[in-house]
Amino acid sequence: MLAKSFASALGLQFQRVQFTADLLPHDITGSDVLDATKGGFVFRPGPIFTNVLLADEINRAPPKVQSALLEAMQEYQVTSERSTYPLPKPFVVLATENPIELEGTYPLPEAQVDRFLMRLRIGYPTPEEESTILARRRARKQETVDVPAVLSAESFLALQRTVEEIELEASVAGYVVALVRATREDPRAEVGSSPRGSLGLQRLARARALLAGRDFVLPDDVKALAEPALAHRIIVKPEPWIRGVRGEQVVRTAIERTPVPKVG
Repeated sequence: MLAKSFASALGLQFQRVQFTADLLPHDITGSDVLDATKGGFVFRPGPIFTNVLLADEINRAPPKVQSALLEAMQEYQVTSERSTYPLPKPFVVLATENPIELEGTYPLPEAQVDRFLMRLRIGYPTPEEESTILARRRARKQETVDVPAVLSAESFLALQRTVEEIELEASVAGYVVALVRATREDPRAEVGSSPRGSLGLQRLARARALLAGRDFVLPDDVKALAEPALAHRIIVKPEPWIRGVRGEQVVRTAIERTPVPKVG
């Protein structure tokens, strides 16, 4: 429901795929089918041809299905047989994982996890937040949520282009690099954040600055988004993992130990 509301607010097309063990890659990307009227094969697009794709319980499908998203998430296109088809713009993938059940779930390949810009752990709401949820449901008097569009697809694309104009001083860019390198040098990490983490953190920091009404990035923008941008890219060694260490702790340590630059 949240993903659909997100798409509605931005005036974007929305599709949802329920990931299951019997799902096949072409169920997502589409495939060539025989068209008897034309006497040949034509490409029938799958649900991935949308603006916002929700991959629900993505870890319930085997890796070969999850890998169907790799090309789309990196290159914004789908290849079928010998033809390549561009995806609509903008294109956003949102995914949920089943964190409770282990039977019938598959870990996501590292290459795919790395393509996600950020990961958020929702958790339980506070008592005040849960009371607000109940109050809003009573006031709404229906199960569904009607979210009016506040943007169009063209406006959303314009905002993405504006993010590219947000200034990033060399010292702040160096701070991004230093944080990422600190995750690689942490003795608890088998693999630290990749260069995609640096690029993702830079993009998120610039977007945060834009939403704050600034045309420049502050170190606080980087610090605020370092954990969701980098933690999921870190592979923790077995022994620290058993002791409860996760990527989030590695990023927090990097933030604590990396000097914050002065922006003048």
